[in-house]
Amino acid sequence: MTAAHHESVPALKTQETVSVLLYSDDYTTRDDVRVGVGRRASADTPLIEWTEAATAAAVLDYVHNRHYDLVMLDGETTKFGGMGLCRTLKSEVYKCPPIMLLIARPQDAWLAAWSEAESVVSYPLDPFELQESVAAVLRARAAR
Repeated sequence: MTAAHHESVPALKTQETVSVLLYSDDYTTRDDVRVGVGRRASADTPLIEWTEAATAAAVLDYVHNRHYDLVMLDGETTKFGGMGLCRTLKSEVYKCPPIMLLIARPQDAWLAAWSEAESVVSYPLDPFELQESVAAVLRARAAR
């Protein structure tokens, strides 16, 4: 191998997996997100270990007691929506992981900003946009 070839080979990742918590009261939505993102958001991000939650209480318990590299919240979840839950997590959890909100309309982005989410994806979920958004958040987190 030449020196130039060695430089083009990416370094081995020190972290082989990332943990993502996915919240929605709708199993179909959770399934759409997992299938849309896949096992790896992009070629340069680690494999994803998914944890799913269908209630806000479960999300609060998981985030307080476990480590996550990304939390994805469905803003359309009934009873306790993802935007309110995001705001709660950001105000209560020291070193809260980055949060991505799934929102019904692009016009709801201002509410996502109020909730302090790092990223927003609008329905209908486009797998390519979803993958790139997840990959961008994971890259930013790894860069810190």
